[in-house]
Amino acid sequence: MVAFLKYSLIRLALFVPLFVLFAFLGVGWILAVVFAGLIAFAISYLFFQKQRDAATASMRERFSGRAKPIRTAGEVEDAAAEDSLVEKNPDIAVNNDKRPGSVQN
Repeated sequence: MVAFLKYSLIRLALFVPLFVLFAFLGVGWILAVVFAGLIAFAISYLFFQKQRDAATASMRERFSGRAKPIRTAGEVEDAAAEDSLVEKNPDIAVNNDKRPGSVQN
């Protein structure tokens, strides 16, 4: 995920000065966005292949289904509390496979 953020920042760092330049030249806001976007895309495509490939690989890994889930501190704490409750009370069954509001059997 770091590679994706790094590549995005590179493209943003290319886009912003180009946008400011075209806006300063008075081509209009919409054309400034279009021109800056096209030129930033072309530069990043031609000169930042290694970063683009790393960003693509990190996104492929994230969406492949094999990546570890990203959990917040609250979710980790809730899971630990649930685990300790189940360990202390083995007669309690926790069914977290159902969606909230669905009918449970």
